[in-house]
This record gives sequence, C-alpha cells and structure tokens, in this order.
Amino acid sequence: MSRFWWNMRSLDEFAREKLTSLEARGLRRRLEPTARVDSIHVERAGRRLISFCSNDYLNLSQDPRVRAAAKAAIDRYGAGAGASRLVDGDHPLLGDLEHRLAAFKGAEAACVFGSGYLANSGIVPTLVGKNDLALVDELAHSCMRAGAKLSSAMTLVFRHNDLVHLSDLLAIHRPEHARCLIATDGVFSMDGDLAPLEDLKALARERDAWLLVDDAHGLGVLNAGHGSTVGHDIPLQMGTLSKAIGVYGGYVCASAPVIDLIKTRAASFIYTTGLPPACAGAAIAALDVIESEPGLVAAPLAKAQRFTTALGLPDAVSPIVPLIVGDARRAVALSRALEDEGFLVSAIRPPTVPEGTSRLRVTFTSAHPEAEIDRLAAALRRLTNDLRP
Repeated sequence: MSRFWWNMRSLDEFAREKLTSLEARGLRRRLEPTARVDSIHVERAGRRLISFCSNDYLNLSQDPRVRAAAKAAIDRYGAGAGASRLVDGDHPLLGDLEHRLAAFKGAEAACVFGSGYLANSGIVPTLVGKNDLALVDELAHSCMRAGAKLSSAMTLVFRHNDLVHLSDLLAIHRPEHARCLIATDGVFSMDGDLAPLEDLKALARERDAWLLVDDAHGLGVLNAGHGSTVGHDIPLQMGTLSKAIGVYGGYVCASAPVIDLIKTRAASFIYTTGLPPACAGAAIAALDVIESEPGLVAAPLAKAQRFTTALGLPDAVSPIVPLIVGDARRAVALSRALEDEGFLVSAIRPPTVPEGTSRLRVTFTSAHPEAEIDRLAAALRRLTNDLRP
C-alpha cells in the first residue's frame, strides 16, 4: 500500500511539472465544452458562436439525408458492430461502403478502418518492415509517422514538398533496402497546400517505391469531390470519413491484392471492432450527396478564396487557410479575441505545427454565409493590428 502511494505521488508530481511547463509556454491544452447547434453554429459558455474551425466541409453531419441513413442503419442493425470484422462476420453495409469508395476513387478495392489514424498506423507496417525504407513528408499527418515507427522500417523525413531533398534521400538510401514507401498528405491539414502528386508519382516509379497519399482533406472538396488523388493513378489512396463525409472512420483504396493483404495482416484492422452500422450507412448516403450536388462540393473552396482575397492573401487551394502568428501565446490571444467577436477559430500550436509557427487555422464549409466570411476578415484585419508586439 505504501509503495503504491509513493508511485502515485511520483506520477502526479511528474504530471504537474509537465503541465506547469506547458502552461508557461502557452502549450497546455484544455477541452472546452462546445455543443454544435447546426451546420455552422456552436454554443460555448452560454454564447452562440459561428465556427470557422470544423472539418465538416460540406456540413453533411447535419444533413437530413445523412442523419436519416444513420438512424435507419441503427434501427435495422443496432448501435454497434459487435466485434472485429474477421471474428463476428463482415457486416454487409461495410462491404457496400467499400465498393462505393473504391468506385468513387477509381480503385479496384477498398478497406474501411475505425479511423484515419488506425488506417495509417495499420497500412504502413503491413507494407514495409525492418529491412525496408519509409520516407515521410515533414508536414504529413502524425499517424503516418506513427505507422512508420510501428513498422520498424528505416524512417526518414523529407523537407515539405521538396522533391530535390526526397530524390537525394532515395539516391542514398533506396539501394540498401528491399522495399520503399513514400508517404505524404494530398492536402496538408495545417497549411492547406497541396502535394505535387504527379512529380512524387514519377519519382516513386523511377526509384521503385510505393506512394501512399492521405487524402483526408481532399475527399469531397477537390476535383468534383473525388479528392486530390483522383486522376493521378496513386497506388495507395488513404482518407477518412470524418471530414467532408461528415461521419467517422477511415479507409484505403488500392488494388485488390493489396487490400486483401491489408485485411489479412493490418493489426489496426484485425484487432479492433468494426465500424458501427450507423457510420457506414451515413457515409454511403453522404457519397450519394457528393456525387449528385456539384455546387455543394465547390462551395468550400470558393468561400476560402473569398476570404483570402479579402485579406490580400494568395488564393486558397483548399478549404483550409492558415494565418501564421508565430508565438503560441499570441495565437491563443487572437483566438480568444475572435471569440469575443462571435467567432470560433482555434489556435494551433506545437507539437501539431513546428515551433515558431503557431497559427489560426481557418476552415470553410458550404454553409458559411458570405457576410460572415467578410465580417471575419474585417475582424482579423483589426485585431491583428491591435495584437502586434
């Protein structure tokens, strides 16, 4: 009993010291109770705010057709999947969703995971191991680096979208390894810029490497909704169901043999419960909406470009617009000032972004009124002048 008490005391002391250090640097994070009211409004601390930080780009999580499909799936199949798909049997809705995703992304087959993080942490170790090489863009999502670490492959980070650096790393290290995987985002989640997929694909072919692209923030909003990877013949197209699709889950689209291997060997697929039926049913309905409403799909990018024009910034190429502040405490202060103006725009700080690049990450959805976009831009012009050191 005494030893247990002392162990807990040392653990608590460790946690308090870490929290104090993070607080001093403006890096401590806190969950703020926030209720979604509708497609763009939330309630926080008794106030109604318009959110410019959601990834629900098409507002499909609130769409009556998507909600009805989720309810219908629950009524027919229940709230949960029950077990792993390899243990309890493969749910028919998940098979239907995989067929739809594969067709939508121009691939032979697809595999659905419980989340995007689970997808990348399972895909990479399935394809490369300790005698192999993994090259990851420095700004790719952390789950790609997590997957590479789990794989035990030699993992190297190449400078963001730097084809020369990547080529140099391949020239030096590729001959020493049996297999090689290059991993990048299609749309980078914190910067909103795009990967040079054609050039990456050509380099991968030249060096006999496999290209994995995370299209989480491209699906539903670029190239008529098909995402950043479509038309580029990418062998491994990964993404999520939790952004423009508006639900939850992850997927990868690839050739039939590759998908069969992933379903047989990916630990994060084998050893976790299948996606709930409601998520699968809702995702299928969301894909129906995306395929049938091109105007809805085009709206988030158009509204992001209205915002960048209003601030005199380069045209947005995705619905994500970063406003780099630099210091983490200044980013938090600006976020709070915007909240006083009626806007929810979160401050993004290290380790999510590199040191010295804390920012506001502004995201745009199909439902954002143009007047509110203009009002946000005007508030930022005023507040950034006020907050300059």
